[in-house]
Amino acid sequence: MTSATSDTIIWTGTYTSDGGGRAEGIGALRAHQDGSLEWLGTAVQAQSPSFIAVHPSLPVVYAVAEQRQMVQAYRRTGEFGLEPLGPPQPAGEATCHVAVDPRGRFVTAACWGDGQVLLYELDADGGMTGRFAAPPSADPHASLSPGRPRPSRAHASLMLQDGRIMTTDLGHDTLRVWNYVPGTGLVADHEVALAFGSGPRHLVQHASGNVFVVSEYSVEVFIIRPEAGTFELVFRGPATSGGSQSGDSAAEISLSKDGRYAYVGVRGTNIVSTLEVAGGGTELLPVHDMPSGGDWPRHHLVRGNWLHVAHERSDNVATFALDPATGLPGPLLHDVRTPSPTALIPAG
Repeated sequence: MTSATSDTIIWTGTYTSDGGGRAEGIGALRAHQDGSLEWLGTAVQAQSPSFIAVHPSLPVVYAVAEQRQMVQAYRRTGEFGLEPLGPPQPAGEATCHVAVDPRGRFVTAACWGDGQVLLYELDADGGMTGRFAAPPSADPHASLSPGRPRPSRAHASLMLQDGRIMTTDLGHDTLRVWNYVPGTGLVADHEVALAFGSGPRHLVQHASGNVFVVSEYSVEVFIIRPEAGTFELVFRGPATSGGSQSGDSAAEISLSKDGRYAYVGVRGTNIVSTLEVAGGGTELLPVHDMPSGGDWPRHHLVRGNWLHVAHERSDNVATFALDPATGLPGPLLHDVRTPSPTALIPAG
């Protein structure tokens, strides 16, 4: 693996014209040791590859084709080129997220449009083979909206430290925990219901084992803790120090390299909020909000002591240096133009 301080490649998920964007496919950036990023160009033409995942040991990349209801595997060629690996696999409506098993056994995909959670088994070369659909979500808050069923909106997958998989459902305000069974796919373990209307979007696991979740609609953070194999809600609080404004929607949550701070991007107000991880991973306390450096911070990446923020609407990635003592981002350090970036994923 390439160290965080060495030059490396970062793939950019994007929107192309079919998704209202200006990109041509998966993009490539070179990350330099001084924290700056260099736009290299389009690695491969693809249709709205809005999220990307990288195989843990093979030079293989997986990307959604969000508007085309597909997932495609790509093989790396040369310094930053990609080429299709096998045919695209069918997915669901508005497939918006992919994640790879740390052991390279499977890929999961979440579909915002119809709520599907899919699993694709992988062969020895990283190609996608068997396709399995997980059981659909049932709204635990159905009684709060009688006569108006809320649509399921699967949005992200997280590979947990214990080998299970956790997925978010924006529409049903739930976190679903799964076990992988070869030849069967995802088998339900249990669910955790969050606040009605919160909209859990993305999530990250802390070294404590607790999972931090950011909610898109309510712009909050939640912490769930594993107790005897079952996760339980232990914390709910604001995602920003200044509060959210009308039209705001939270996007990504990530951790500092030492796990002492979390960073939340908020679209609309266009800020990144720094939160202190307190109570041994049982609290998230907002410390500071700062301008994100562009319009619509869709995704961000902590790379060593650098914070890179991808702005979908202003076509740029802004870079900030993180203070090792306070965890706070400093002034804007570097800015690079890149078309419609929606995800920043290190090549490995």
